[in-house]
Amino acid sequence: MTKSNIISVEEALKHPEVFRVSIFGSARTKPGQPEYDKVYELAKALGKRDISVVTGGGPGQMHAGNKGHRDAESSTNSIGLTVRLPFESEHNGLLDVEEHFEKFGSRLDHFMALSNAVVISAGGIGTCLELFYTLQLTQVKHICPIPIILLDDMWEELLNWLKGTAVNRGFVSPGDLDNIIVAANIEQALDIIAQTKKAFDEGEGRVCVNSQIYKLRVEDDIRENKKLVVTDRRYTVDSPSETF
Repeated sequence: MTKSNIISVEEALKHPEVFRVSIFGSARTKPGQPEYDKVYELAKALGKRDISVVTGGGPGQMHAGNKGHRDAESSTNSIGLTVRLPFESEHNGLLDVEEHFEKFGSRLDHFMALSNAVVISAGGIGTCLELFYTLQLTQVKHICPIPIILLDDMWEELLNWLKGTAVNRGFVSPGDLDNIIVAANIEQALDIIAQTKKAFDEGEGRVCVNSQIYKLRVEDDIRENKKLVVTDRRYTVDSPSETF
């Protein structure tokens, strides 16, 4: 499946056979900073391996992810799920496919449905939200136990708190954190992704795929909110499959 065959997020969701990696990181990172360069090189390497990437489609590390993938001249898509923010008014101009959202909720649900693995680079509140949303949905088995790859040492303290205080006080079970994997560098992240894709490719239809168990159903919200822009569509989540 090449990028020319998928021209929308709706169409992408109809192709669960396509392996995709979502990359989350700060919108405030500037080109030339180490965090930007790391995401750029990761996305470029993924593109050269014909792995599709999904980002928030904005500036910072989102720009790095989409630019790296584009510079790889990949046959797969560079997807951006953009959102209305005070400091992020439009997409970064590097997207093969874009879907715009007015609210974070439906945007996050689309990230989950599209992702076969996620990479968490350095970031702030928004990146924390994306990390914990992914972790929450894997914990309650609403999505597949996809790898959550931490690609920055800033997450070490948070992970230690989860494994220590949160587990010791009984708020988190140790098994809830099994799919969080620390990658010391790009090479380790790529190795984790390669192993995940190998299992995905060899699954022959038996592998767990988020777009199949975390299904999104379009609702007509225009009647409820006349101010909705045409590109904004809200979604509800069908009951997830019991098969994992």
